[in-house]
Amino acid sequence: MVAALENRASIEQDSAVPLRYSTAWQTTEFSIADARTAVRMLLLQAGHRPDAQPCLDAQLVVSELVTNALRHAPGPGSLALEVSAGADLLEITVRDGSSNPLQPQAADAGRIGGHGLLLVLRLCEQLHTRPLTSGKQIVARLHLGRAASVTDDDPTAMR
Repeated sequence: MVAALENRASIEQDSAVPLRYSTAWQTTEFSIADARTAVRMLLLQAGHRPDAQPCLDAQLVVSELVTNALRHAPGPGSLALEVSAGADLLEITVRDGSSNPLQPQAADAGRIGGHGLLLVLRLCEQLHTRPLTSGKQIVARLHLGRAASVTDDDPTAMR
């Protein structure tokens, strides 16, 4: 069972204010589905349709980075998401307890697994790793394009 140490989502609707979400975990039992839901809901608040390609890409990137943290660096970790004030850029930050840098594997169509980081590199404008005193921080930046306006009555409907 995972206990979220911190779980905040900004509910600001002012487009001049970035939207943020963060959570932290102590064990490998953190839910990757919850991470995907968090990015989907944050992007919805920013005006991005959940079924639009930028939102689907963001869910994939978050899922892969959190999966890698849980699989290769068990123990404490965190996820922070920030949508820029203009809702056109998503910054994803994942911290984990391993000092090992990210290592994309060579493409191999016959291999099961090991392709996630290659997908992340293709989808993101920028991906970098910063060593920390204990572990590392991975920061990915993903362009979202322009957010569509949604109505207050139906958040998935287009105006």
